[in-house]
Amino acid sequence: MTSSGSEAATGEQTERTLDPVVLERCRDLVGLLFPWDMNRALELALLKTFCLPSISGLLHQTGEFEQRPRKRYDDTALIVAELVRLGPDTSGGRAIIKRLNRIHSTYTIRQEDYAYVLSGFVAEPIRWIESFGWRALQPLEQEALFLFWDHVGSLMHLEQRPRSLRELMELNQHTNLELFACAESNQQVADATVAMLLAPWPAPFHPWLRSTMRCLLEPETLSNLNWPSAPVWQTHIVRVVLHCRSFILCTARRFWAPQRRGFFSERPTSSYGQQFTLEQIGPPSLLPRLNNSHNPDD
Repeated sequence: MTSSGSEAATGEQTERTLDPVVLERCRDLVGLLFPWDMNRALELALLKTFCLPSISGLLHQTGEFEQRPRKRYDDTALIVAELVRLGPDTSGGRAIIKRLNRIHSTYTIRQEDYAYVLSGFVAEPIRWIESFGWRALQPLEQEALFLFWDHVGSLMHLEQRPRSLRELMELNQHTNLELFACAESNQQVADATVAMLLAPWPAPFHPWLRSTMRCLLEPETLSNLNWPSAPVWQTHIVRVVLHCRSFILCTARRFWAPQRRGFFSERPTSSYGQQFTLEQIGPPSLLPRLNNSHNPDD
């Protein structure tokens, strides 16, 4: 792919950098045009990863999503936001990639699972914004999302990743429909995550909000999380509300548009307050090794 570089004739991968135009498009999508939609889409992508027992089983084994769901969620959201805000080829971006590689090297993770998680960062925003955004993503914006996360995948040494947007969408859809499987760990990790997401809301709202979340998930996801379907009437109401929101935003954007990008990593978080450092990111039990400057993994 010309926007992310080329490989030498010997087959060895040369140093590649992301096209600055691609990076700017992604920054606009995440920080300016669709910040709320991107967050919702990535939350759905997260829930869907729990439908693969190889992923949910590992997360259940580590206990991170059940014992520290807010920290695990904030860590993921902060990493994603900072990769986009800084760019993966800056010193800060490379430090984040190095941190991710250190964390993941602790566990045995299948290449197929890496590829599916990576695909969710592209496929879910495209689908969500197509359905509920104030406008659909343009082809160049969809391609920019793919090129950004493909470049991140290359920096993480993910060899078995889709090499085009079409392949990525096909892999994501095939996994959703054919490879999801029931496991007790699926529901355990998903329930803990949803409880964390609902924690800021008053308890009387929790049953209705849980049901609202189920309105946005496909039958195969609900089945493999062992979650019941939401009532048809509620699903209809939720979708009407989201369509009304998109219409209002589309109308408003004709007269006013935000001028300044804002990223999740620039706001206070429950886990870290006003600011965070990269040294805080990761499972607490791994922090001493992760922060060791003489780590042999480097």
